[in-house]
Amino acid sequence: MPAETDRIERDVLIAAPVERVWELITSPEHVGRWFGDAGAEIDLRPGGALSLSWREHGTFYGRVEAVEPPHRFAYRWLSTIGSRAEPTPGNSTLTEFTLAAEGEATRVAVVESGFDTLDGDPAERTAALASHTRGWAAELDELAAYALGVTAGR
Repeated sequence: MPAETDRIERDVLIAAPVERVWELITSPEHVGRWFGDAGAEIDLRPGGALSLSWREHGTFYGRVEAVEPPHRFAYRWLSTIGSRAEPTPGNSTLTEFTLAAEGEATRVAVVESGFDTLDGDPAERTAALASHTRGWAAELDELAAYALGVTAGR
């Protein structure tokens, strides 16, 4: 089967209830710790502005697409660091989080799609897909570890 070129699909089981995990993936104070390491801003409503910052990579901007507490959160984020353009299929990817209870824990599924429609040459799209594939593996591990820490600290 050929490798997927348009989307990344990952999931992780978080040892916390759905409502708590929802807070961890939608609250800027938490997202800016486990996802970005230099802060985040999220206007949590469809059409709201979003920014995700890393000390090493800079700030990425985007737009909230869906807010369906506590099960679905989606946003588009721009593929160019620091760009404040309006997100479109040509300059951004769509990231969707889906949360589902599994006993006392929460299954978080993440799908990031739209790499095939990004502007630029195929090598740039392939590089972005590879970078984000590595990134989601690391970020979801960080979310699971972060959730354990903040849940234990409550």
